[in-house]
Amino acid sequence: MTAIPAPAATRRPMSRRSRQLLMAAPMVLLLVTFLIYPSAQLFLLSFQKGGGFSLENYQRLLGTPVYLTVMMLTLKISVVTTIFAVIAGYPVAYLISILPKAKKGRILFWILLSFWTSFLVRAFAWIILLGRNGVVNKLLQTLGISDAPIALMYNFSAVVIGMVHALLPLAVLTMLSVMENIDRNLTRAASTLGAKPGMAFWKIYFPLSFPGVTSGALMVFVTAIGFFIFPALLGGRRETMITQIIIEQIIQTMNWGFASAVAVLLLVVVLLVFVLYDRAVGLSTMTGESSARKGRPGRKGIFSRIGDAILTGLGHASDAIIGLFPRRRAREGAPRPLVGFVTVLLAVMTLPVLLMIPLSFAESGLNWPPQGFTLKWYQQIFNSPIWMSALTRSLVVGFSTAVLALLIGTPVAFLMVRGRMRGKTALLAFTLMPVVMPNMILSVGLFYLYAKIGLVGTNLGLIIGHTVIAVPYVVLTVMSVLRNYDTRLDLAAQSLGATPIRTLRLVTLPIIGAGMISAFLFAFTISFDELTIALFTSGGMSATLPKQLWDEVSLSISPLLAAVSTCLFLFVTVLIVAVGLLNRRQK
Repeated sequence: MTAIPAPAATRRPMSRRSRQLLMAAPMVLLLVTFLIYPSAQLFLLSFQKGGGFSLENYQRLLGTPVYLTVMMLTLKISVVTTIFAVIAGYPVAYLISILPKAKKGRILFWILLSFWTSFLVRAFAWIILLGRNGVVNKLLQTLGISDAPIALMYNFSAVVIGMVHALLPLAVLTMLSVMENIDRNLTRAASTLGAKPGMAFWKIYFPLSFPGVTSGALMVFVTAIGFFIFPALLGGRRETMITQIIIEQIIQTMNWGFASAVAVLLLVVVLLVFVLYDRAVGLSTMTGESSARKGRPGRKGIFSRIGDAILTGLGHASDAIIGLFPRRRAREGAPRPLVGFVTVLLAVMTLPVLLMIPLSFAESGLNWPPQGFTLKWYQQIFNSPIWMSALTRSLVVGFSTAVLALLIGTPVAFLMVRGRMRGKTALLAFTLMPVVMPNMILSVGLFYLYAKIGLVGTNLGLIIGHTVIAVPYVVLTVMSVLRNYDTRLDLAAQSLGATPIRTLRLVTLPIIGAGMISAFLFAFTISFDELTIALFTSGGMSATLPKQLWDEVSLSISPLLAAVSTCLFLFVTVLIVAVGLLNRRQK
């Protein structure tokens, strides 16, 4: 009797849980290997001395007054920077949120231009402004306010001014993500019920925007506490921040144990702030969602009552001030004083960088006003093997980083928006870890890991490190696009017989393509401008463009650096225009 062959085993469709794990696996593997593991290594190193367990590093750190003084100064600078950035940025974000789309796009262009302009370029611009022969001193002498140059640099004020200027766009964009989701009809309804404009704003609008304020403050504080560019270039010996101690211990003395202890202290401070933020308003507000934290109905705590009293007082004070001015017929649009304030602020944000352009054509020196006209500085850049090698490396690493970050981050964005799963908040917190962790800690950890596996000085090492910090921005950008996507288009395609994969390839991706290209360009810009990871892992002879610029600025100041900064500024401008055109095409 002939045996009948068994039918071929039918291929079981992958379960939903398996698909979700597969979508999140690359990002989880990336962050565990190149973020969690290096950070854990630093933690262990901080307890080692002479090959064994020791608390000597922490005893030195906590027992030496100079290090505690530096940490307190770091906190002071970060807090002051955060306060000024949030206070100045709130009116800008508010104005953008109430403007029509056409006018909103114009202001957003200048905000994004400042946001993506290199920190090094902006620090260099403030050197030109505040130097002894800089713009401000020349202006003061011309107006007769001073007879000789005033020392405007190498002090606390210069550091704070530079850092507020650098982080103000970050505060604006973070607060804007929440303000754009606030229903404007709520304040109008309050007005129709008799509430005056000031009271309606402080009692209705401001509480709804408060999660954005706290989110912006968190982002600014975490970024500020890990800064070293502005303190190093604009501050003096008394304005040393904790990250500069880490750089000194690693690069100059190779004292890994003590540098790790300092990094752990910095990480503990950041995590403490992050936990307090999550307890207060919820992590989801960082993506533009409303706060998930609700109090018990019917009863208000002491802090809620105090806060309500403060807002009521601010509402009465605002209405009293408004009452001093003659009443005009109510009309749609933004108040003129608000528009004037934002216009001045945008000019202050942009002017320092624009002043570098004429100086890049000066014959010699960075004195203001520039003397003569020449193209020799640009010729030196394009004829220099060092600068062109750095440019080529930055382009290769930036493009590779953007591709890898898009491939890893896009599935996670789909999972966060469309997936039905438990633990979304935990996954979001894990995804945002590179954002909330100072780059200095990540850079030191990667340097230690790369030294063991031979990735120091390689493009692959830079690409991996840059991908770690770029993936969260890709996820957030694609999530924003998917939230505005009409899923009925996918359902229609599937009802006509298209498989989920075919629907994704022929319907979903072409529609959200412009948004994905925007995410690609954002990831590319993050990599192209990144300095901290490159400072540790790029190696001495294979610098990226930001590292080469940092090395030159640390040694001397010349019009050559103004020419490099101008090229970077124009490059970023082209990218921002491209992103704007893509977003307009998508809409």
